[in-house]
Order: sequence, then C-alpha cells, then structure tokens
Amino acid sequence: MKIAIYGREFNNSVLPYVQEVFNVLDSYKSPILVYDKYLDFVKDKIKLPANMQVFTCHDDLLGETDVLLSLGGDGTLLDTLSLIRDSGIPVIGINFGRLGFLASINKDEIKKAFEALHNREFTLDKRSLLSLTSKHGLFGDENFALNDITIHRRDNSAMMIIHAYMNNEFVNSYWADGLIIATPTGSTAYSLSCGGPIIYPSSQNFVITPIAPHNLNVRPVIIPDDVSLTFEIEARSSKFLVSCDSRTETVDKSVKIILNKASFHVNLIRLNNETYLTTLRNKLLWGIDTRNY
Repeated sequence: MKIAIYGREFNNSVLPYVQEVFNVLDSYKSPILVYDKYLDFVKDKIKLPANMQVFTCHDDLLGETDVLLSLGGDGTLLDTLSLIRDSGIPVIGINFGRLGFLASINKDEIKKAFEALHNREFTLDKRSLLSLTSKHGLFGDENFALNDITIHRRDNSAMMIIHAYMNNEFVNSYWADGLIIATPTGSTAYSLSCGGPIIYPSSQNFVITPIAPHNLNVRPVIIPDDVSLTFEIEARSSKFLVSCDSRTETVDKSVKIILNKASFHVNLIRLNNETYLTTLRNKLLWGIDTRNY
C-alpha cells in the first residue's frame, strides 16, 4: 500500500508521535510519499526512512498513492482537499490537534490504526462537498468545501444583509454578521458553534446557519442537497469575505455567489472499530458525567 503524508508545522511535543508514524510505516516497508514543505520541516527533527519520495501538488499523487495520511487536526485534513480534489484517493487523519471529528485516530493509537489499515480493516465513508461559482471565478479550481462555505463581514465592517434564494425562489434576507452553508460533515464545525444542528453524513442535506442574526426568530434551515443556492449582498462596506473551509477571499459586494453540491465526493477512511456515532459520543462526551473532568 502506497501512502502519502501531509502535515503542517507543529510544536516539539508532537515529535514522538510523528517519529512513531514513520517508524511504523517503515516496519511495513510501505512506499512513502511526503509533502515537500512538511519534509523540509521535519527532516532535521526526526529519523526518516530511506524509501521516501516527495510530492508537491495534486498531479504528483495521481496513480502514485493508495491513501493520503493527514498528520494534525481537522484543519490539516481539510487542507488535503486541494491535493486529492476529485481523484477519489482515500484520506485518513491522525489527530494531533484538539477535538478531531475528521482526524479521528487518537495519537496514542497509531500502531493499532496502521495494523488495521495494512490489513484493510476499514470502510470508505463518502462525504459530499459544496462547490462555489461566480462570474469572478472565486477560488479558481479549488472552489469546493468539505465543511462549509461562509459569507461574513470583515472585522471592521457593519452588519450585512444577505439575500438568499433557493432554485431562484426567495428564501430570506438575513440581517447578520454572516451566513454559514454547511455540509453534514461541517455540521459539527462552525455551524454547530452558531447553533446549527448535527446532521448525519448520509442525510443528503445542507444547512443554512446565520451568524449572530439581528432577528432572533431566524433559525438554521436544513435543505436538500440537490438545490441551487444564490446569495446577493447588501452592506455599508464595499467588501466582504467568503471562505471555502480554511481558504478565504475578499470579495466586492456586487458579486453574486451560487452554491451547489459538488460533482464529486471525498472518501474518508473509517476503521472497522469506529462509527460516526461512536465519534460523536467520544468527542462530545455524550452520556458522560462531566463533573468527573
């Protein structure tokens, strides 16, 4: 099994776990590809196997890897979307961050996780994405998001009015600091912190969640994922921000934004000893008396 490794810079407390990842992969004699910037960061900090290659972009992975391994938190795993795109390459994440809904493998379970991966004791969890289109070509060929696409005001600007349409039918004018359009995957991220619901991954829905709405009777709305959403902005400020997961662009308020379900999905690797519900229970401490913590 050919494994590609992607990661970000980290503090020294993570070094023993990164070393363990490379040691375990070396013990299986797995061909390894390492993201060039990550390799530059770790090469003087840990001992690396000899059988490594380097990749720099999406094209380097096509036909060259079976699995992309993300080392970090959920934000790191979201970064891998620009590398895998519509290739279908499965992604698995080891959580060096905090909560870790997507990067669900605990850093203390590295050896056990690679054993399951090597024995192909896993399933592929297909996750839908959002895609963004505009006349200005926002985000170029990386105009998709696994978690959410967010429209929000700049730090120094006044509240926005966001006019929303679904299949060209008027939905609402949101007076708010912004609007989150989240996939089921992203329902446990920014949308959840703004009062949005948790949506099961296979539900075939998106959710529109306002950020600090002026009208308190405005609530998140769950919609089918086969509709087209259009947004027009009215605001005192001439500019606003649009985010695709962790990528953000400053946009003129005259720009109309159209969102649809992407034409491809992302394959997240889920080991056979875990399910979405076990992840929810573990991460959100469901059924646990938090007075013991």
